[in-house]
Amino acid sequence: MDVFAILSLIGGLALFLYGMTLMSSSLEKISGNSLEHTLEKITNNKFKSVTLGAAITAVIQSSSATTVMLVGFVSAGVMQLSQAVGVIMGANIGTTFTSWILSLSGIESNNIFVSLLKPTSFSPLLALIGVIMIMMTKRGKKKDIGGIMLGFAILMTGMTMMSDAVKPLSSDPNFTSLLTMFSNPLFGILAGAVFTAIIQSSSASVGVLQVISATGALTFGSAIPIIMGQNIGTCATALISCIGANKNAKRVAFVHLYFNIIGTIAFLILYYLADAIFHFAFADSQITAFQIAIVHSIFNLLTTAILLPFTKQLEKLAIRTVPDRENETTIIPMLDERLLNTPSIAVEQVKKTAARMAVFSRNSLLLALQCMESYTPELDAEITKKEDEIDRFEDVIGSYLVKLSTHDLSERDSNEVSMLLHVIGDFERISDHAVNIMEVSKEMYEKNITFSEDAKEEIRIISAALEEILSLTMRSYVTEDAEMAKHVEPIEQVIDMLKDELRARHIERLRKGNCTIELGFIFSDLLTNYERVSDHCSNIAVALIEIHQFGSFDTHQYLSEVKNTSQNMFETLFQEYHEKYALPTNVQ
Repeated sequence: MDVFAILSLIGGLALFLYGMTLMSSSLEKISGNSLEHTLEKITNNKFKSVTLGAAITAVIQSSSATTVMLVGFVSAGVMQLSQAVGVIMGANIGTTFTSWILSLSGIESNNIFVSLLKPTSFSPLLALIGVIMIMMTKRGKKKDIGGIMLGFAILMTGMTMMSDAVKPLSSDPNFTSLLTMFSNPLFGILAGAVFTAIIQSSSASVGVLQVISATGALTFGSAIPIIMGQNIGTCATALISCIGANKNAKRVAFVHLYFNIIGTIAFLILYYLADAIFHFAFADSQITAFQIAIVHSIFNLLTTAILLPFTKQLEKLAIRTVPDRENETTIIPMLDERLLNTPSIAVEQVKKTAARMAVFSRNSLLLALQCMESYTPELDAEITKKEDEIDRFEDVIGSYLVKLSTHDLSERDSNEVSMLLHVIGDFERISDHAVNIMEVSKEMYEKNITFSEDAKEEIRIISAALEEILSLTMRSYVTEDAEMAKHVEPIEQVIDMLKDELRARHIERLRKGNCTIELGFIFSDLLTNYERVSDHCSNIAVALIEIHQFGSFDTHQYLSEVKNTSQNMFETLFQEYHEKYALPTNVQ
């Protein structure tokens, strides 16, 4: 094998790995947040979990990616360790799908229809279509579909280059003797595990083995231990990803490792025991790419069948390996940097964390309104505590979103990230105004001053309106209900009008001597905070509507539509809220 053949082999491997990565990442984008929603529906039913794990891995073409997602989900508290065990088993089955596709490259026939099934026959056409779709669309599903097609074509080109490069080795006695050495189970397992750990993909590793099989020098006896080792080597990705994670996330990685190690031991014992009894004739015969796919599938199916009844024991073994430790806590467990490798899922987790922040923000303001009714030091302390927690939410979510924005995002995910960066600022500002309102009530409590009965009644009315807009905003955001969010802007306009009217009435009371200058400043400051809260509620609602109705983040677009095309609905809601929060006519 000369230097040019070696360079061709390296180049082919590079194209093969890049094509697999491009295809896998494009498949993940196409799947979008449906992957996350699907995984969250997992129950403790073992068979459903296995089926789901196999299906997801077959879709995204990577058991490593599925396992890393599971590490992130368990670390984030979205999934229990017991639920993840079945998915891991299914992921090992799903990863065999790739080897079956690659095995089609060995099809040989004079029949044109059969030849068309050979990936190398149609991959040039896929490459052309993929390039056109990528060039003609900047973002969106069409570009991702183009990425899948182009990735597959590049993968097959790399596989062809490697096959051509290793063909001369079929007559090389040194190469044949090297492969014979792998008939020793320990050497074969070690070789397969190390190579797979290096390239971080069992699918790619099995594909390379299928390329080597084209030389005709690889036997069943040599290939079987290597395939076992490849399944162990793929655990390296999850083990690396769990570094710095919490105990449950580490346990997921160890369940994956133990599953493959125990499965390998059980399979080899059964195989060599049966070989000793029946003396398999095929052990020293050549193995083809198609037969490698069969062995790969049989191993994973048999391992799952053997270990599925022992999921509890696998879980206990992982727990013994990573025992419980005291004081392992995290402020915001819903965010995990391992999920950044699957941006669509990371976006979903940020949305859930932001929803928790929204609830904290709402509760903080409700406590502040309660403070206006009756100030207590306990309420003061609780509002201050919540403000600190919300500040931490903003810091953690904001930092995570900045990291997420550097990844290759789909158009929708990119818009979601932009929207989230804006709304977490609105949540934080609402909690700031809660503190301001609390400080107003504290000042009045310490100075032992109070508003007139008319002013108190007016504050109750605008406070009720503020509670409703806050409830509508946070409920619509948490449930992602864009129709409910459309009720926010009309009530925001009512609050603006109430603020102006209340200021005018208070000035009238000042003129008549029914109020003091000091209370006038306090009253004005209070109204300003109320109005700002309603403004932030409007910002949040409009952002939600933009994303769901227009698929983009442009706060001016919705407001423009309200003024031009949605006047009837807006006016109806505005009149309803205007009558609901009408001020009393007797002003003193």
